[in-house]
Amino acid sequence: MKLNSNMLKNSRVLRSNQTKEEKKLWFQFLNKLPVRFWRQKVIENYIVDFCCPKQKLIIELDGSQHYWDGHAEKDVERDNFLNSLGYTVLRYSNRQVNSEFKSVCADIYSHLNI
Repeated sequence: MKLNSNMLKNSRVLRSNQTKEEKKLWFQFLNKLPVRFWRQKVIENYIVDFCCPKQKLIIELDGSQHYWDGHAEKDVERDNFLNSLGYTVLRYSNRQVNSEFKSVCADIYSHLNI
């Protein structure tokens, strides 16, 4: 499948403008692991927050917009599509990253085969 150039541009913008929760998870945990994660990775028609292709693992951090009307259904549709490609999708709220960081990291680590 040919990548949409707009998706690539959007992923670069998102990578340059990470949320404080994305920065925290990236700099304090994910980039220190012995497996490689990609930030704001394009997969088909979606941009995922973090992806480890070798482990088939996607991590999504959900801000308040994910709890607005209709967004939960879109997240389910997106997760089902990514699951159909063989990925496991882990979702954490920004609140969890801020207040339960060690538990979030432990849960992510438990899904890795390292």
